[in-house]
Amino acid sequence: MRYDDSPPPPESAASVSPDPPWYARRSTLAVAVAALAPTALAGWVLTQVLTGSGPGGQPPQPKALPASHTTGAGAHGAGDAKASTATPSPAAPDSASASASASAPAAPAKGPLAGRTVVIDPGHNTGNFKHTSEIDRQVDIGTNRKECDTTGTTTNSGYMEAEFTLDVSRRTRALLESKGAKVVFTHDADRPWGPCIDERARIGNEAKADAVVSVHADGVSAGNRGFHVILPATVKGGAADTSKIVGPSRDLGERIAGNFARSTGSAPANYLGSGTGLVVRDDLGGLNLSTRPKVFIECGNMRDAKDATQLTSPEWRQKAAEGITNGIVGFLGG
Repeated sequence: MRYDDSPPPPESAASVSPDPPWYARRSTLAVAVAALAPTALAGWVLTQVLTGSGPGGQPPQPKALPASHTTGAGAHGAGDAKASTATPSPAAPDSASASASASAPAAPAKGPLAGRTVVIDPGHNTGNFKHTSEIDRQVDIGTNRKECDTTGTTTNSGYMEAEFTLDVSRRTRALLESKGAKVVFTHDADRPWGPCIDERARIGNEAKADAVVSVHADGVSAGNRGFHVILPATVKGGAADTSKIVGPSRDLGERIAGNFARSTGSAPANYLGSGTGLVVRDDLGGLNLSTRPKVFIECGNMRDAKDATQLTSPEWRQKAAEGITNGIVGFLGG
């Protein structure tokens, strides 16, 4: 095979041979084609390699790197995490794959609480302090009228009850979802204030919740310690009728109280409930207006230094979330 482009030297007229017969010409042509075939094949293979094409005209997919070649904090330390966040965009799926993906139904939730709905109500809102006129508005709670919401309390160092309740609620949500439950929040720091107590009850009702838990912390004088769970009293008046939820709510409350004590090591309140950790009230709109099994839990006293040490501890708040979750799981038979 020639690799230079220069023309061959001219041949003299004397050296030119007469044309070979037709059968000789066919033989020569066959030999030439046979000689060129491997060359053409080699050229095609070389083209595929250089252009990165694979079978079917698609680029070959890169092989996964071994674990020793991974990047990010796990391989090079936290300083490399930022550099490792960029990931290659996945190749666009073909139309058949995209159609199949779009029409595929969502995988059903798995776990002991699959098919169950739990509403978690993080008490108060960190923005309530800036919206006192809005939260002071009176709303109907069935038996009477009451403020839309309150600011909640704080520890002596300024840690807000609303911060505490949202953190414990989020931890509880994660645990419940890991067990297959659908979890609905009354708010998730996604609004400037509120919601009002009547709206909080309505959210649980409209979700057709199997259980509703409102998370709080108390704000009484120092020396008063421990947790307590508030149960709905039998109330009937106006929009309030708790007759159908009093029994199941007590079951829910008792299970949460027992599991909360075991998980946190905290004792029932020493200032109410006669050491049972259970209190019945008829003046809370969130309970009066509920048509679903519902309780409040006061996880401790923010104004007591010893309780405040627990409430401000992330490790203790995780235990609090585990106690609440275990009580819900027991109530729902999970």
